[in-house]
Amino acid sequence: MFAVASFLNDFGSDIIYPIWPLFVTSFLGANMVVLGFIDGLGEALVSISQAVSGYISDRLRKRKVFIWVGYLFGASSRIGYAISKSWIWLIPFKILDRTGKMRGSPRDAMVADLSTEENRGANFGFLRSVDNLGAVCGITTSLLFLGMLGYRNLFLLASIPSVIGALLILLFIKEAKTKGIYKGLSLRDLDRNFRLFLFLSTIFSLASFSYSFLLVFTRKWGFAETTVPVFYLVFTVAASLACYPLGRASDRFGRRAILSLSYLLFGAMCVGFMFANSIVVFVLLFIVYGVHKAGLETVQKAFVSELCPARFRASTLGAFQMIVGLAAFPASLIAGALWENVAASAPFVFSAVLSVTALLMLPFVREGCYG
Repeated sequence: MFAVASFLNDFGSDIIYPIWPLFVTSFLGANMVVLGFIDGLGEALVSISQAVSGYISDRLRKRKVFIWVGYLFGASSRIGYAISKSWIWLIPFKILDRTGKMRGSPRDAMVADLSTEENRGANFGFLRSVDNLGAVCGITTSLLFLGMLGYRNLFLLASIPSVIGALLILLFIKEAKTKGIYKGLSLRDLDRNFRLFLFLSTIFSLASFSYSFLLVFTRKWGFAETTVPVFYLVFTVAASLACYPLGRASDRFGRRAILSLSYLLFGAMCVGFMFANSIVVFVLLFIVYGVHKAGLETVQKAFVSELCPARFRASTLGAFQMIVGLAAFPASLIAGALWENVAASAPFVFSAVLSVTALLMLPFVREGCYG
């Protein structure tokens, strides 16, 4: 049921994502710094909302309410985007949209609790694969109907699947009741090993600028506005196909091995974009980006859930997402400033260096469940 609801939500959100940077820059007239600010603000809010919901979820021992309410927030924000008259209007609706990510930490904690060390990577991988399958359907819808409906009507259409997903969670997900008392999470509950992983993940997050820059880069290179979403579709299909196999591989070969591959692929993609000179190369780079995202988003959650005490899972997952997500805010801002003031290739150089730095630190993190 989590997978079905997640499919529906991603179906709705990914009707918007492939056309979002063009909507902001071309339709509403914002520049790249504004786009970087809005996207970076969104990532920061995702982080804060997941940290807060994770803490409250552990404290109240309730998970489900954060999930279905989060889906409703996402649906409401898309209606807001549809009525926006300028890029300034997007800010409050972006806040609503990204606050809807409060669902992430409680849901991930439930998935982790239902899993074992032998299948946790596969379970997170399955969920991410279905997420991305919904995204594929959303992107395809966007490509088919943008010319017919236009931006605003398409955004209204995108709100419907998330409302259905919220109803499914509300009606069909049951959560176990517990009388456990949560006393609060502190750094003393998280060992040196976890703190090292948090530090290197934050460094990597500073490299992870928004996907919007990749799409605008392809537009700058000369592809038509209607063609740009196809690259996002390629990325999403690659991520959908790779999530479950990479999750299974992390169960068998270890979390570090797959995360190392993910970091390496991101660095390679950054270098590749600096020298891309044909549609074939761009397609290959978006495939690499999709496989990178599949490995990162699948294995990172499984790894974090194992590096912390089980009773603090929602809080720790939320705190982790908050810290690395807050780092993503300056990442997009820095990328936008480098783009506007240095060169379009400058963000890729900066990000490649940071990704290699995180890669060199990862072998020092021990694997295995906490304690």
